[in-house]
Amino acid sequence: IAEVSTRALKSVWFQKWFVHRRLRPEVYLGRVHVHATGQKAYDLHADVLNSAAVAQSFSNNGTYLLPMGFPEGSPAHPSYGAGHATVAGACVTILKALFDTEVPVSNFFTPQEPNDAGTALMNYAGGDAGLMTIAGELNKIASNVATGRNIAGVHWRTDGEESLRLGEKIAISVLRDQKLTFNEDVSFTFTKFDGSVVTI
Repeated sequence: IAEVSTRALKSVWFQKWFVHRRLRPEVYLGRVHVHATGQKAYDLHADVLNSAAVAQSFSNNGTYLLPMGFPEGSPAHPSYGAGHATVAGACVTILKALFDTEVPVSNFFTPQEPNDAGTALMNYAGGDAGLMTIAGELNKIASNVATGRNIAGVHWRTDGEESLRLGEKIAISVLRDQKLTFNEDVSFTFTKFDGSVVTI
């Protein structure tokens, strides 16, 4: 896990600085604000300028600037790829490769969920508890890591989605390389984020 984390970060930082250099949502909405207030004209798509979300944000806050989850704003480095999502994709892929993740979660513990007040955990009441697998839960963790950064306003949805896949590719590459060094004849079979099955 530590090895793929390091490789994932190196790969995503290369993508950030040497390939994409994509604006963060905060910077993009800064351009919307400057454009909409007549300070400078930017070539912005009409869908953004006429967006109900942008209008609602202005109505609520008196500005077109993006409301941020962090008082310090977004990181100063480019948006794509998402480092957290790339590491999550790589680590989850390693776990899926090393363990039998199609086993139901209920074989190990009773799934739980928060009560309505969010103050305590109770046994999950859904009828699909027996269908919950380790792989599904790992995929959920990776998705939550990526989506949480989107919700905070520091990434675009595509940053997270594509970076999970980038992390997955890095982990697969590491597994392929390391398999060549094993004395034993081993293989890894698991389901990728897109639902396809890979055997290494």
